[in-house]
Amino acid sequence: MTNQEIYDLIACFERSSLQSMKLSRQDFSIELSRAAAAAAPVAAPVAAATAPAAAAAPAAAPAPADDGSTITAPLVGTFYAAPAPDQPPFVSVGDRVKKGQTVCLIEAMKMMSEVPAPCDCVIEAVLKADGELAAFGEALLRIKPC
Repeated sequence: MTNQEIYDLIACFERSSLQSMKLSRQDFSIELSRAAAAAAPVAAPVAAATAPAAAAAPAAAPAPADDGSTITAPLVGTFYAAPAPDQPPFVSVGDRVKKGQTVCLIEAMKMMSEVPAPCDCVIEAVLKADGELAAFGEALLRIKPC
């Protein structure tokens, strides 16, 4: 299979409602699955839901993350805070950014995807380390909308 055929296959899988898919040929095999990305976010709220019964304080911390005060990963990949290792990060804590401004990069399959700011905001925290793996929907930056 060519790279373009693989990209087209992945794009079709992303648009479909399939949870997993496996394709095998004589010298090539690819397996795509949504189960791993979907299972991680579901497991965390269940654990958090049992914790408030013991203590109310831990439940208060995750709540702000659900009200749109974070920028989340649009895909699974490696988080990069800067355009290159020898360059400064796109944003730092305390920076004001405009809607659409690039705040970080996610690398998936050797392709870099820019992650834009969803609104005019102030960066409150960078939640991922440079070079760390980010799951789909995982919070990357905590923001305060302006």
